[in-house]
Formats: sequence, structure tokens, C-alpha cells
Amino acid sequence: MPSWTDTHCHLDAPEFDADRAAVVERARAAGVSRLVLPAVEVTHFDVVRALAQAHDAVYALGIHPLYVERATEADLETLRQALQAQRGDPRLVAVGEIGLDHFVPGLDRAKQERFYLAQLALAREAGLPVILHVRRSADALLKGLRRVAVRGGIAHAFNGSAVQAEHFLALGFKLGFGGAMTHERALQIRRLASNLPERAVVLETDAPDIPPQWLYRSAEQRGDGPQARNEPAELPRIAETLAALRGWSLQRTAEITSANARDVLPGLAV
Repeated sequence: MPSWTDTHCHLDAPEFDADRAAVVERARAAGVSRLVLPAVEVTHFDVVRALAQAHDAVYALGIHPLYVERATEADLETLRQALQAQRGDPRLVAVGEIGLDHFVPGLDRAKQERFYLAQLALAREAGLPVILHVRRSADALLKGLRRVAVRGGIAHAFNGSAVQAEHFLALGFKLGFGGAMTHERALQIRRLASNLPERAVVLETDAPDIPPQWLYRSAEQRGDGPQARNEPAELPRIAETLAALRGWSLQRTAEITSANARDVLPGLAV
């Protein structure tokens, strides 16, 4: 059975409270051998670290741009202290999830940028790569990376242009592809997944979010009940889309994407 790496899974999300251990068991049974658990705010730091320890996973610490709205400057100091305190923890592999969100209306972009740049600086200080939230913000993220250089990372759920992709690759980044790639109408994402250099691509679920096509529920369906929950056990089936787009076998797809993940997140190889 191929061995897979899910480079983005929010196992700490409340959607998993009822059956978290079973979710991990299903992932392992499906061949998902490594899970990367990014935090989204300071109150989650201890939780993701404990989950990584309990489930033989790895984790990242950071403040997500959608959570910056309720964050304070003191949270940046908490992150700095956490990165220092866990410096020797082999399960700490990145700073994240950080970034910029220019899709959700009404957010304070100036505050987002301030927190983004500050977290890039903390990642550089800690010598860690970053996991970036990219939502209609690729150019602004690249501008920040040119101001504050870091040890590469992953542009999560990438949906930018080919030119933007090239710029991220030149800065030492891999690009994350997951459930969105399985939707037949996601032409730009599928084009990127087909044509990028093989060294560029990593796989992710963003569980419980970004459901693949077979789990997707329309707005009308969601009105009649909860949205279907994505989980890391879906990764091998998501990978079938990438394999089909690239003309790879599933085994080769697992080998390439897992090697890419280890390359950009060296802690995964420990």
C-alpha cells in the first residue's frame, strides 16, 4: 500500500471532537502515515502539540489570518515564547498556519499584514519553514517573503497563476493540492497540478474543510443539514486525481509528494 503524507490537517477542529481517534485510525488504515497539524491561534498551541504527540503526527504553530481579527500583540510574544520553548521538539516542523486572506470581506488587511510579517520574522529566527494561507493574496504574500526571507514552506491550497507559482518555487516553496483539485470545474487548479514541476507538489486535505467532489454539498443541501466533513482518510482518493492528471501510478504519486513534503518540512524526515 502506498504511504501518504497529509501536509495540512486541522485535527484539533471541533468537528473531530466526537471521534478523533477513529479519524486517525481510518487515516492510518488508508495508508496516510504522516499528518501535519497546523495551529490557527495561540489557544490551540498546546492542543496541536498534544495531538501530535498522541497520534504520532507533527505540528506547526502560528496565527491564521482569519484569527488575527481577535488576536493581540501579546499573542505574537506568546508565539515567540512557544517557538523557543519547543525548539528541541522534533515534532515541531513549521510556523503556521499564517498568511493573508483577501477573499473574506471586512477584514483588517493592515493588521493581517503586520501579523504576517511578524510571524515570518519569528519563523526566520526559529529557522523554520512556514505554512501559508493563500486566498486571493499570492502577490502580497510574495512581497512579504521578499522582505522577510524564510526557509521556504508550503503555499497551502494554492490557486494562483502559473507565474505566481514560479515565484513561490523560486523562494523554496511547495504548493499544496487537495480536495479542490477533484472538482472538474476547478480548471486552473487542475492545470497547475498537471503542469508544475514534479518537485513542486504536495498533497493535503485541510480536513475538516475543502471537501473533495464526492463529499461536496451545495448551499441548498447544506441548508438541510451539516456540510459533509472532510478527513485525512480521503487523501489517497484525492491523490487519484493528481495521478490521473500527471499520468503517474498511485505508488509514484505517493513517493513524489511525500518526498516533496520531507524536502520542504525537514522535520518530517526525523
